[in-house]
Amino acid sequence: MPFDPESFVTERVRAIDASGIRRVFDLAADLEDPINLSIGQPHFDVPEAVKEEAIAAIRKGFNRYTVTQGTRELKERVAESLSGELPNWDAPLRDGDNEILVTSGVSGGLLLALLTCAGPGDEVLLPDPYFVMYRHLVTLTGATAVYVDTYPDFQLTAERVAPLITPRTRMLLFSSPSNPTGVVVTDASCHALAELAEAHGLLLVSDEIYDEFCYEKVPRASGAMHAPSPAAYGSQLLLLRGFSKTYAMTGWRLGYAAGPRPIVDQMTKLQQYTFVCAPSMAQLGGVVALDQDMSGMVEQYRIRRDRVIERLSGAYQVTRPGGAFYAFPEVPPHLGLTASRFVEQAVQRGLLIIPGSVFSNRDTHFRISYACDDEMLEKGLAVLVELAT
Repeated sequence: MPFDPESFVTERVRAIDASGIRRVFDLAADLEDPINLSIGQPHFDVPEAVKEEAIAAIRKGFNRYTVTQGTRELKERVAESLSGELPNWDAPLRDGDNEILVTSGVSGGLLLALLTCAGPGDEVLLPDPYFVMYRHLVTLTGATAVYVDTYPDFQLTAERVAPLITPRTRMLLFSSPSNPTGVVVTDASCHALAELAEAHGLLLVSDEIYDEFCYEKVPRASGAMHAPSPAAYGSQLLLLRGFSKTYAMTGWRLGYAAGPRPIVDQMTKLQQYTFVCAPSMAQLGGVVALDQDMSGMVEQYRIRRDRVIERLSGAYQVTRPGGAFYAFPEVPPHLGLTASRFVEQAVQRGLLIIPGSVFSNRDTHFRISYACDDEMLEKGLAVLVELAT
């Protein structure tokens, strides 16, 4: 029998589509100087103190594996941060009912969580629109994705989730502030969703990678202002946070999972046989990162958010983002175009944006990122206004 490489690719992997984001870059391959509003990472650099700590660690020889769970210093610093923000988590973390795992980014945490808690025959609820990775990770586990339609305001609410819960429902994926919409789920909805998950015995997985990039913060019991989170109303959930967005450490691959020990212990076992551990020098940098004040950068992005809404609101229907650094406008219906076709026209004008079909079962909206300098943002907004006519 002749060797056939194609025959070795499993049906599970074939069911995962190549990223639609890659297609946009393929379309733009010949552009010399594109206006790039497609990048989902901060345009500023890692704080100097964080870089210096990691450099010092490398020079001191801290380049080997750490324990799978993560360094003691980083885990203790994360626990301190969570206990200060979420007083209801203090006792579970202190008593060992809840555990922390340092992960290779929040993406790594998502993979470990889904492989641990979902499998064939299970259903996983996720909002539509969703972070591009969600549906494909569910496919990888063999579970079935069930989509919660959040159009037109993109609010994930208990009222929208409850009718979709069945005996097969295993978990709910939650993300706020959201990629791709930038919408922040209200504090009341966070409370109701935490109660709904508890009442039905579901695992709520709260992806909070943009927690610091929130312009609609609410007070915690400590008096400090933070992004709304279901974790404020329960500790029997899985909390995923990371360093990539807040500190521009996207290439460092550093995040953490916190939640019930039986779940985190099994995630740790899987990490031992997959990622092994998060990068060692990045973990030392992460300890320093948690002491950095990033409010100035967050304020700059809030100003950019306001500029996006000001420029586009007359030409597009766009829900006001409350966080992250994205907006998700609707393609003007009078154009008679799908979002994919609209994006092709934008690329022809030198503008890179992402069609909504990458993040949704609909192809009516598109994502822009304002994680860029002001000059590029202004150029991109000007092209979008022209395209709407």
